[in-house]
Amino acid sequence: MGEPNAAAQPSQEFEKVLVNSSTQVASFDTHDKTPIQRIQHFLHSTPAAVPFIVLVAAILIFGLAIGGKFFSSYTLTLILQQIAIVGILGAAQTLVILTAGIDLSIGVIMVLSAVIMGNSAVTYGLPAPIAIFLGFLVGGACGFLNGFLVSRVKLPPFIVTLGTWYIIMATNFIYSANATIREADVTAVTQMLHVFGVSFKIGSAVFTLGVVMMVVLVLGLWYALNHTAWGRHLYAVGDDPEAAKLSGIRTSRVLLSAYTLAGLIAALAAWVSIGRNGSISPSAAVTDYNLQAITAAVIGGISLFGGRGSILGTLIGAMIVGVVSMGLNMLGADPQWKVFLTGVLIITAVAIDQWIRKVAG
Repeated sequence: MGEPNAAAQPSQEFEKVLVNSSTQVASFDTHDKTPIQRIQHFLHSTPAAVPFIVLVAAILIFGLAIGGKFFSSYTLTLILQQIAIVGILGAAQTLVILTAGIDLSIGVIMVLSAVIMGNSAVTYGLPAPIAIFLGFLVGGACGFLNGFLVSRVKLPPFIVTLGTWYIIMATNFIYSANATIREADVTAVTQMLHVFGVSFKIGSAVFTLGVVMMVVLVLGLWYALNHTAWGRHLYAVGDDPEAAKLSGIRTSRVLLSAYTLAGLIAALAAWVSIGRNGSISPSAAVTDYNLQAITAAVIGGISLFGGRGSILGTLIGAMIVGVVSMGLNMLGADPQWKVFLTGVLIITAVAIDQWIRKVAG
């Protein structure tokens, strides 16, 4: 029989250096987190928490200042009606921002799509379903162009969408000759373009199908972003595109899909806007829909650095702007206070995002 300690001796020459090495297992600092750190980690894991807290606070503040009239179901549902278009555009913008990009053309894509729908039905006499399809085709094509230039040509998203903003807006005015299509003309041809303006009551609350579509869209995108491979890939590309590529994700395809889908959602917003506004005006292209959509996303906790945020937060962000606007109007305040408070909210949201991101840093 061999010696008792023979089994403990290294069998290979290079293993002899390990004989006297430390066998202590690495340990990690497990001391309790401070209350501030706990809050920081909670907000990092729940991106929609901050905008939700701000929304509740805004409702309470204006409710106390104005009284019971502000808390009425009619007032609160009116806010939802007013934010339907921006909420849908904000959802489109969210998809792009999550990839660490931005789409400055989203608002003019919406207006051009609406003009295409209106002219196809009223001027050319095409059936409403075909007119709507053509509007979606144009919206998707504009989004695809943005996505192609960003994902395949590798141009910066800001520059690309700034350029297409000018191109699409000019195309809108040249094609339409800046002629407004009246509500009566649309109604005389078809009611289908106005379908999202149809309202219904639940008690004293008044909802429109446009509001329902906004909520359905956001919930659908929330599911896609949180429970599908495409959604996980979108977050991964926004967080670290190089790491995503090394892990096997086709980053170019993900970017192309995000911008194309954003264009299609902008066309949906166009359809909803026709129901909301009645008439179709090419001059709506000068409205700051782009900034409103970005504002809703940023205030809603979507990180401009990509890879973090919840699309539910975007909906809440749009509601915050709506509550502030409605509250100030009911108080008879100068409209510029809305602009002022919106700027404060944007800067605060970005500052909080930077503070929260330190957890992952």
